[in-house]
Amino acid sequence: MASYKGHLAVSTALGIAYGGAGFWHLHLDWGPACLAGGLTALGGLLPDLDSDSGVPVRELFGVAATVTPFLALGRLSGHGFTTDQSLVVMAASYLLVRYVVRFLFQRLTVHRGMFHSVPAMLIAGLGVYLLHHGPDQRTRLYLAGGTMLGFLSHLVLDEIYAVNFMGVRFKLNKYAGSALKLFSPSWAATLATYIILAGMGLAAWMDKA
Repeated sequence: MASYKGHLAVSTALGIAYGGAGFWHLHLDWGPACLAGGLTALGGLLPDLDSDSGVPVRELFGVAATVTPFLALGRLSGHGFTTDQSLVVMAASYLLVRYVVRFLFQRLTVHRGMFHSVPAMLIAGLGVYLLHHGPDQRTRLYLAGGTMLGFLSHLVLDEIYAVNFMGVRFKLNKYAGSALKLFSPSWAATLATYIILAGMGLAAWMDKA
């Protein structure tokens, strides 16, 4: 498998290119362009949230817990929350992701399970789309696309590292095919993933207006 630093380096490079493309070619403001670049970099690390290793997971959940409330800030303002109310909700969101979601991930997921999959990539993109509420659909899609691009880079890099290119013939190690997948050996995990994906897809469809 690719290392934590390797995933970060690739997704950060993609984030710089993606943010630059949004600013120069899509003529987006520097704020969404920089945010998309950051989400692309973060997306490249998200599949490792199901890892059993210590420090990277703590760092990832810390970053995810910090980013989530700020993505939801526009939605809170749009629903009439005052500044004080928004701060309370944002703090609660931080604690929820940092501790409750992390606990559930550690209990319910296995490394390179369904969170290392194409459906999980779509769920991550839909999550950003739903959190970032605003009238500009192009910006919401752009941010979601950056997240999925970073997520996809992680999956592809893991698959590349599953191939041994030494010698005449390519050889696959035990992790081959475990990242870019649509299903897992666990039917319960697969079913739960697709139920979440369908629910978030429906929510995004109803929220697009």
